[in-house]
Amino acid sequence: MKKIALFTCIMILSVLNSWAQQEKQQQQYKYKFVVAKDGSGEYTTIQDAINAMRVFPLKLITLYIKNGIYNEKIELPTSNTDVTFIGESVDKTIITFDDYSGHGNTNTFTSYTARIRGNDFKAENITFINSAGPVGQGVALHLESDRAVFKNCRFLGNQDTLYLGGENSRQYFVDCYIEGTTDFIFGPATVLLKNCTIHSKKNSYITAANTPEGISYGFVFINCKLTADTSATKVYLGRPWRDYAKTVFIKCDLGKHIVPEGWHNWSKPEAEKSSFYAEYQNKGPGSSTVNRALWSHQLTDKEAKEYTPQKIFSRNRSSVLKESNWFNK
Repeated sequence: MKKIALFTCIMILSVLNSWAQQEKQQQQYKYKFVVAKDGSGEYTTIQDAINAMRVFPLKLITLYIKNGIYNEKIELPTSNTDVTFIGESVDKTIITFDDYSGHGNTNTFTSYTARIRGNDFKAENITFINSAGPVGQGVALHLESDRAVFKNCRFLGNQDTLYLGGENSRQYFVDCYIEGTTDFIFGPATVLLKNCTIHSKKNSYITAANTPEGISYGFVFINCKLTADTSATKVYLGRPWRDYAKTVFIKCDLGKHIVPEGWHNWSKPEAEKSSFYAEYQNKGPGSSTVNRALWSHQLTDKEAKEYTPQKIFSRNRSSVLKESNWFNK
């Protein structure tokens, strides 16, 4: 009995010491940062603040970004997890750069203004811009983070504005504005876009999903509003970047710029069988399904019930708090 009691005491002391060490480490590092272009914060550039952050932090790191135009190409690496960017106001907190594919050695995937790769990232009240103009592919946000959340943000560009990457990544956009020309929402991630405005700037395609084979959900738009410049009168909801692409619009307001057939097969007839493009209870002048592509789908009421955040983002690990709650934060 004495040996058991001694062992128990040793274990308790070990746990208490571990907690004390962790608390000491938490106090040793900064977890709140302020960036201000005018010099009133701790840093004048966002990248300098990122570089000062502890990697794999013990608790959430928050970066407050004051109003200003931050003309810089930024990257949050995979080791910078649990980071939140909070802008002072969405219209005046602007991150912009003018890179584009074909500019030197730059390609589509390196043309970004911001590349976010650390998991559990969150952003609010920020505008991301690729200001290169209509010169080809120019990404405003290159996102590879899993459990990423964007609220009240804007994404401005032309071709390939928003790259939603990471084959196993899950990403959530709510109350956001996204504009572009061709395939301006593209990539392999599982993404829910809710209450967003999707604005087309020319006749082309909105989405180009690259959903991996075997993944249940690709891009899901719920209660979104699709608008367009007056010159854009023939816009497709999407086309399959790869053969197993999945894109669904649910209860969205589709403007008159959406073509009657709705979807394009990217000149790949075989993709009509393997991809999944669907709609449910959309409204607006572009929502008529009478002349929709025959290979697209209209969800039944039963099928539509499967499109909840919990099911879209499920990884069969709902007992883990981070897995079940991240998109509600």
